[in-house]
Amino acid sequence: MSKTSARSIADVTKRSILARVEVAAAPERVWKAITLDVAAWWGSDELYRTTKHTVDLRPGGAYRSDGMGADGHAFHVTGEVLEVDPPRKYVTTWQPSWSSEPASKVTYLLEAIATGTRVTVEHSGFTNAETCEDHGTGWVRVLDWLDGHLRAKPSYFFMRLIPPRATFPADATPAELAAMKAHSDYWRGKIAEGVGVIAGPVADPERAYGIGVVAAADAAQVAAFEDADPVISAGLGFRYEHHPMPALLF
Repeated sequence: MSKTSARSIADVTKRSILARVEVAAAPERVWKAITLDVAAWWGSDELYRTTKHTVDLRPGGAYRSDGMGADGHAFHVTGEVLEVDPPRKYVTTWQPSWSSEPASKVTYLLEAIATGTRVTVEHSGFTNAETCEDHGTGWVRVLDWLDGHLRAKPSYFFMRLIPPRATFPADATPAELAAMKAHSDYWRGKIAEGVGVIAGPVADPERAYGIGVVAAADAAQVAAFEDADPVISAGLGFRYEHHPMPALLF
């Protein structure tokens, strides 16, 4: 029995499945979960866990999900990315290691609704009616896991970007200005994804700096966000510090 609004219908005549769930998260956050963060939520301790997911997120790119069953047996699912239209449509092929059937096709459609996002999954191209029916039940479980992941309360962290000298930005070089523009674009994207909460400069008379608040699983994920910031990878002397926030009041 589904614990959420997740439902599915298996049409064994057409060898296809239609599954749907409504989740309390923005389409951008759902998109990230189904494309990049699969290993963070796909599975449960009593059945199996996806332990690693890699994807070349472009049409023609490949993906692979590795996992481990509760019985200790390893498995994987591989496929090709067919369509990428963030945050609305994502289409891939589906080839599990435990099946000798030809690859099937999975289509995700994300629709913004008043309470979050309606996620519709069409899994088509099965050659076996029994396999099709089994996957219908499986997709209800998967969408339950997705919903649970998106409902989980994240931890929040305060971040401070410290420039290379106290006189910045009054004497910023062209290279520093270019890096800061890329930095701004980077965090606008993170805010659109639902990762960033706020970000912006602070005109402290002692020393200007930037601040941000992000939602993350742990401090390691925050550090990864910082390392991926163009202003850090440019190697111009900027650095971050971050601290956990015990609570976030709205």
